[in-house]
Amino acid sequence: MFWPAELSQQEAELSVIPKLLETQDQFIAILSVDVRSLDAFFNVVESSKLPANLFLKHLVVLADFSGEMLQRINRGFSELFPSKILHYTWDEQRYSYQFTALPIRGVLNNNRLGISGRTLLNDYPLDDLFKDVVVLLLHGSTSADEEVAEVLTKCEIDSYLGKPEQLVQYIKQRYIWVSSITRGARANTLGQIAQEFVAKYIETNLDIDGAQIERNGHLPGVTHTGDNAGSLTTFDVVVSKSDKHVAIEVSFQVTTNSTIERKAGQAKSRFEQTETAGYKIAYVIDGAGNFQRETAIRTLCSFSHCTVAFRESELDVLCEFLRLYLGD
Repeated sequence: MFWPAELSQQEAELSVIPKLLETQDQFIAILSVDVRSLDAFFNVVESSKLPANLFLKHLVVLADFSGEMLQRINRGFSELFPSKILHYTWDEQRYSYQFTALPIRGVLNNNRLGISGRTLLNDYPLDDLFKDVVVLLLHGSTSADEEVAEVLTKCEIDSYLGKPEQLVQYIKQRYIWVSSITRGARANTLGQIAQEFVAKYIETNLDIDGAQIERNGHLPGVTHTGDNAGSLTTFDVVVSKSDKHVAIEVSFQVTTNSTIERKAGQAKSRFEQTETAGYKIAYVIDGAGNFQRETAIRTLCSFSHCTVAFRESELDVLCEFLRLYLGD
């Protein structure tokens, strides 16, 4: 209140928030353009009046992906992307992106990317480094590599490209998600609640002596990469008896996002591995967000031994499938 006007003005110029508020409509307009390729998307960004670093700052805030996280990605880049390629799903199509600038030597932080308070006042061009980071923030959650998708799970903005109404709704929701007041509530996500409900329902209704139910379990020999060198794939629920195992994936989505596409992209490999090992895999799927992805749902059904919806009558079908396979 009591600062001189000149000092207040300088502080405002160094503050990120006024700059983001001033350019938010431009940012939304860029994401609202319906494009079918990354090249076309980057053309839209370059043809706008929004500098690359300011556009990237908007993405970072929207994805709630800090500079510290970007630095971790840079440090572990060779492990996450040994071939320097991101294989991802966009609008139910599979794509590959070749990184050209990442990883960089030194520190990949907000200053290096021009998205800190001071550097945001300077205009940065859309060079290869910016493109690499933008792709991570847009498409990371649909990576075909489950470990990469887990690290980049919040990078799901591609689900809303070219969809102005859904985009505005998503941005409104993100203001709640990124709030420090509500941040702790993320532990009780709807997905985790659904997963626990399914596990408890099976425990109560399966009634098979010797059957074991494990949350976030594994199938012997089933890996991310499909060979013995990879780490074991984690499934929401695993039901086992002796040498028989059934993996169960649970997905309940209120709004459309990239999770179902990622699961669909992994479905064939998981199915083939479980088949070869003599095990089974099942899916529990419900929610309008999932059913809006018809192609992805069809893929899951094609590579599943049992697919049911999230209601008791359907879970009874799943329990009967378990009894037939595991034995009474």
